[in-house]
Amino acid sequence: MSALFQPLRLRELALENRIMISPMCQYSAVDGSATDWHTIHLGHLALGGAAILFVEATGVSAVGRITHGCLGLYSDANEAALARVLESVRAHSPIRLGIQLAHAGRKGSSKAPWEGGAQIPLAQGGWTAVAPSAIPHSEEEAPPHALTAREIEDLKRDFATATRRAERLGFDAIEIHSAHGYLLHEFLSPVSNRRTDAYGGSLENRMRLPLEIFAAVRAEWPQRKPLGVRISSTDWVEDGWSLEDSIVFAKKLKTLGCDWIDASSGGVSPKQKIALGPGYQVQFAEAIRREAGIVTIAVGLITEPRQAEEIVGSGKADMVALARAMLYDPRWAWHAAAELGAKVGAPEQYWRCPPRGNSGLFREARSGQR
Repeated sequence: MSALFQPLRLRELALENRIMISPMCQYSAVDGSATDWHTIHLGHLALGGAAILFVEATGVSAVGRITHGCLGLYSDANEAALARVLESVRAHSPIRLGIQLAHAGRKGSSKAPWEGGAQIPLAQGGWTAVAPSAIPHSEEEAPPHALTAREIEDLKRDFATATRRAERLGFDAIEIHSAHGYLLHEFLSPVSNRRTDAYGGSLENRMRLPLEIFAAVRAEWPQRKPLGVRISSTDWVEDGWSLEDSIVFAKKLKTLGCDWIDASSGGVSPKQKIALGPGYQVQFAEAIRREAGIVTIAVGLITEPRQAEEIVGSGKADMVALARAMLYDPRWAWHAAAELGAKVGAPEQYWRCPPRGNSGLFREARSGQR
């Protein structure tokens, strides 16, 4: 039996296999609202047999977006637009749906990657980015605004409000984005957090806001539904956030009701030195799972079915999450099932497509799971 295609339960959420489609920014929203592109993008990913599909990093406020084209969940219009997309996806797929709630912090007010990704000046339609401290991400950028105590309280309310909207939209799970150099990671890392109040200095103080925001989201999110956190397990920078810090953070999150850690890395500094290679971040998921006793999701250059099978089968992580590999091959889970001798759900319209020798690959996509 393939380990990758064994079921997994997170609270009352039953997942058919251990394959997650990661949140992937599309930079195609209008004023934070989803468009027809999101219907197409999420719709075709939803048909490929993964257990759960996460909607891209979604700003809890307008200034919490990375770009003008980033998705948001801070207005009634945002909520209504996303509801239309989800209605279409659910009409044709039983896949579980999650959303990643995020705040870009000092990486906000940026151009889309295909436009170079540079910070947009105020005179050209940008906005003032916010951060724990007035330290720009790079020397070429304007310093962000350091959040005041009152603004931190507003931020907590923004996350709580977005959580209520996510519940009204019927999402099955939420992941809080605390990685890749965005706001919550900025509070965690000594590279970006130079505060002298209760939110800066010691590890305990730097963890304070991400933990408070987690608690605020958990309080609004139904107890039957799982809630996880994506972290950067290391900054890949000397004297930055470390794997040891991540293990402490994961243990704290677990006591607050965290259901998984999505173990990524990097993003807080252009000085990072990353040792890239296939599965280069799996070591972090493995260490956090072992030391913190929490479900982990492995990410990062996981592209081959047998590679994913070994990660789950050997206990290095409980799930794998794929992003670029899914964009390149939205039917990755079908091909993995064929290679590993498993069955996978698929819509009836596609049942005739498996090549000779894989006629038993598909089973009916389960319905009525909600």
